[in-house]
Amino acid sequence: MGLFGSKKTKNPKITKSIDPKWAKSPKGSFNQLLRFDPEDANIRGVGGVYIAWHGGVKPAWVYAGETPDLARSIGEMIDNDDITQYEINGRLYVSWSPVMEEYRRGVVLFLTKTLKPLIENARAPKEETDTTYLIPVLLPGVTPKE
Repeated sequence: MGLFGSKKTKNPKITKSIDPKWAKSPKGSFNQLLRFDPEDANIRGVGGVYIAWHGGVKPAWVYAGETPDLARSIGEMIDNDDITQYEINGRLYVSWSPVMEEYRRGVVLFLTKTLKPLIENARAPKEETDTTYLIPVLLPGVTPKE
């Protein structure tokens, strides 16, 4: 079972941000994209959402996406010059969360509309539809309020 319940769950009206429990390294920090080996993370064939950002003087969100295979998609980001060019601005970081297929596009829609990543994901939804609705999530590094 992934984030947001079971496959029997109907489209919920989500108004409060959900904590997707963004993945971190075993040391508790976020993974540096260019030093990360997706095969070592045991995420081959695991579906979910993923996000990349850079630190530095003016940190920015770089890319957000959803996939049926996190290892493959993160590996593709590592090989994408349009994304990796931002390493010079202050290390690139990556995180992901396993999210059930029926909710992934809604999470990516939220991330894209909220964060306005530097690299546009041509496959990301642009607006809400009957099958894709905005699903607010906490961002990497944001802790949930009790």
